[in-house]
Parts: sequence; C-alpha cells; structure tokens
Amino acid sequence: MNVNHPIDFFRMKHIITKISSLLLAGPLLLMVACYQSDDVTIPQRETTPSTDELDVYIQQNFVKPYSIAVRYAYVDRYVDPSKRVTPPDRDNVIPMLKFLESYWIEPFVSVPNGSKFFKRYVPSEVVFIGSTIYNADGTEILGTADAGARITLSRVNYIDTLDQQWLFLQLGTIYHEFAHVMHQNFKLPPNFQSISPQGYSSSGSWFVLSDEEALQRGFVSPYATSAFNEDFAETVAFMLYYPNFYERYYDDEANCATADCFARNEGRALIRQKYNAILAHYKQYTGVDLLEIRALVQEKLSE
Repeated sequence: MNVNHPIDFFRMKHIITKISSLLLAGPLLLMVACYQSDDVTIPQRETTPSTDELDVYIQQNFVKPYSIAVRYAYVDRYVDPSKRVTPPDRDNVIPMLKFLESYWIEPFVSVPNGSKFFKRYVPSEVVFIGSTIYNADGTEILGTADAGARITLSRVNYIDTLDQQWLFLQLGTIYHEFAHVMHQNFKLPPNFQSISPQGYSSSGSWFVLSDEEALQRGFVSPYATSAFNEDFAETVAFMLYYPNFYERYYDDEANCATADCFARNEGRALIRQKYNAILAHYKQYTGVDLLEIRALVQEKLSE
C-alpha cells in the first residue's frame, strides 16, 4: 500500500472531531434479601443459549476466548442521549468482527507475551455504532474508551477495508483507545510529560493546528497536542498503523535548507524520544514488543 501522508482520523473534511467519553450507565445495584427460614427457595431462571448465527459467532470468537461482549443492537445506555447515532446494519456486524480479529486481536495475541497481555487488559465490551456519533453541534466522535472497560467504534455501516480512509480511521481509533488501557494501568513512561511540554495546545484549541505545525512541535497529529495521555495514545496508534511512520515522523530530512525543514527535524527528534520511551514502557510492564505487532499489521496492510 503506497501512502504519502497519514489520514488525520480526528479531522474529516471540515468537521472538527473530538474524542470524548460516553456517559456511563449508573451502577447496577444487587439486592440481596434476608430470609428467616431455610425452607425458602429462590427459583432459578433458566436461560437457553442463543442459536442465532451472529450471537453464536460472537460467543465462540469473542466471549469465550477473550471475555469480550459485543454490543451491536442499539441500547440507550451505551450512547449519551445528547448524541445522534444510527445503529449498525446486521449484515455489517460479522464483517466488522472479522476485521477486528484480523487487525486487532491476531497481531496482539500472535507475538510473545501478547496473548497474556491482551486477555488480561482487553476491555470487556465493544460497542458498534453504524454511523458517526454526532454531537448536538454537529461535530463528530469517531470512537471512545470508557475507563478501560468499553471501546465504542463508529461508522460500521461504511465498512470497506479497501477504502484507505475508512481503514485508517478504524485502525487509528482501535489502537488509540486500546493504548489508553496501557497508561490507565501502568501510567505514562517516566519523563514522558517532559519531552515536549511547551508543545501542548491550550484547552480546546488543538483543532486549529495543522499537521505540519503539530509535527514541528513534536507530535504525530494535532489531537496529540491536546493532553499527555492523548499524545501517548496517538503515538502508539500511528506507530502501529501508519505505513510511512518512519519517513514522516522518525527519520530526519537530509540537506535541510529552510527554517521549516529544520523545525520538522527538531520535532522528529522529540517524537523519537517518545517512540523509544513507549517501546521500553510496553516491554518493561507487559513483555510485548510493539514493533513485532507493527510488522504484523503492516504485513496485513500490504496484502
């Protein structure tokens, strides 16, 4: 796959995109009754396993091996009521599941220590939304992660693995959200916040930056400038999915003759520090080599 420039999956056309968390449903209260007599019995509700082809597929390929519940039917509690969404078409669910198996699950569980890490830290729920998630003001949310427990993926109804824009958007979202699970459990790498402290944008202003300005500041995307945690997650995502990561973000341009070229190389020097810190952090705390995962992802992208 020949890629000249990354697709900023948080900026589509002229619509500003934001990552925000869905409102979690209220806590489930388990009511336990106390009985005076041991003779009282509580009837047990019998459940019959679903024979629906889709439910069986989810049970066999997600629930049983990884304890991942897949929510594909629209349920109010999975979506903030202020958001506008369209549920996924049923015919798109299994293709989307196979996409996640191929590009997310298989690369992680195929590397040394990857299966243990994935099974231990994968969120317990994946929610599919057919459309983009729209805020009341018309801005878009392309994916969310809720405290490491749930990942929500949008635009399932537009599934097309031959469409580079759709493909990069989904890969960027799933790798980004899964990277949040890493720092939520193991914090950020030591001194990560001190690598480019002056480059972070003020609250709510990341979207006014261009890709070029972000790079010169030492970030892989404008959204990465919005917070330390987003910088970490964005850098992990771009490391894994973007084919030309090294040419664009890692390797210095030779024979610089302009101020912009020198500024890009200064930004790349900062990204290299983040890159090395992230690789060491994953290796130390999970035993997983992200470069081995990248190699598997890139192999799939080149097929």
